Amino acid sequence: MKDNTTEIFRDAPVPKAVMSNVIPSIISMLMVLVYNLADTFFIGQTNNPYMVAAVSLATPAFLIFMAIGMLFGIGGTSLISRMLGEGKAESARNASSFCFWCGITIGVISMVLIWIFSTPLARLIGASDDTLGYTSQYLTIVATAIPFLIMSNIFSNIIRAEGNANKAMLGMIIGNLINIIFDPVMILFLGWNVAGAAIATVLGNVFSSMFYLFHLASPNSMLSINIRDFKARDRIATGVFAIGIPASLNSILMSVSNIFINNLMAKHGDMAVAGLGVAMKVNMIVVMLLIGVGTGIQPLLGYCYGAGNRKRYLAVLKFSLILALCMSAVMTVICYAGAGPLVRTFLENEDAFTFGMTFARIYIYSGPILGVLFVMINAIQSVGAALPSLILSISRQGLLYLPILFTINALFNSPRNLAMTQPLTDYLATLLSVVLFIITYKKYFQDMD
Repeated sequence: MKDNTTEIFRDAPVPKAVMSNVIPSIISMLMVLVYNLADTFFIGQTNNPYMVAAVSLATPAFLIFMAIGMLFGIGGTSLISRMLGEGKAESARNASSFCFWCGITIGVISMVLIWIFSTPLARLIGASDDTLGYTSQYLTIVATAIPFLIMSNIFSNIIRAEGNANKAMLGMIIGNLINIIFDPVMILFLGWNVAGAAIATVLGNVFSSMFYLFHLASPNSMLSINIRDFKARDRIATGVFAIGIPASLNSILMSVSNIFINNLMAKHGDMAVAGLGVAMKVNMIVVMLLIGVGTGIQPLLGYCYGAGNRKRYLAVLKFSLILALCMSAVMTVICYAGAGPLVRTFLENEDAFTFGMTFARIYIYSGPILGVLFVMINAIQSVGAALPSLILSISRQGLLYLPILFTINALFNSPRNLAMTQPLTDYLATLLSVVLFIITYKKYFQDMD
């Protein structure tokens, strides 16, 4: 495994090194996308827009738990890749075990809390009287998957840090395929509706987690889940949290911002909420592909930084930016032109479709610059720059998004204008990310040859 890490991260030509990490990451993100679309698609086949709205409402709640996985996954990846670049294999094993046991503990506690408070939580995230029962049912069942959801999010990231992007991809594919296979069986054939979608989600996360556990327990992995390797000191905990907390804050704030816009949109009716939820999923086609580019290069950039190779770091970054810009342009055109058929796939109700079509085209306005944003985010995280990562994370879906959202709601309150909040925020966040990267680069690379 060490030879594989060295070959890809240190010795391979830059295009090969980037693509060998980016392609599995993109495929993983596509599987996440298909998994997210599958629930909405098969629930949509029931022709019950309240069920579609319920699944859309529940999604932000589980983004919070994905954020916990990202805390240890992104934070662990950044730290472990730098440790491997420095030749500290034992410390990398300690960091891996730390991430695993912390994530599992938080997951079990969270699962129990949702079981107890599912109905108040459903109200909190914007469920109406018509969607409350469906939303609460979905939350209660999917809560069972939280420990596995966190675990799979941790290791789908961390395994890439040891140069094993294909394994990380395969775990995601297994989990998502299980979900996709069981969705139509449980939702339509068995008639379990929202409960069927939730059970399929649980099974997918369980299978994905089991795959990663078998890999990590095997001699083929440089990493560890052994409790005896658990260590928080020697800057392991601080190293993980320095990057993990900003990364997870971005996901948490994304969840919070979704809850706020769902609540504001709910004042315009459940069909507006259903349309918004589908538009967000259509927009995810572009977002997930470009996130795949960013997360794919992060361990490679982290290794280059840890090894003190500034020339290779910049070459990887330049190639990745060109790739991201090209993908952004192509996917923006495809999703804008195909917004109608894509939305119609999920929504038959004409009112909901009209909202969904309008919102999908508004959201795709962000497409041309999203690639730059996600590459810059991961470039900053790769060097362990805690403060710039924190600033960027709390700005995109927090300090920038929420004030814009509430201002638009107060001054230009309409469903269309509320949806415009996201592209406005994304352009400002991209500009901020470039500025923060320049500052980070000057600080962290000033003494590097």
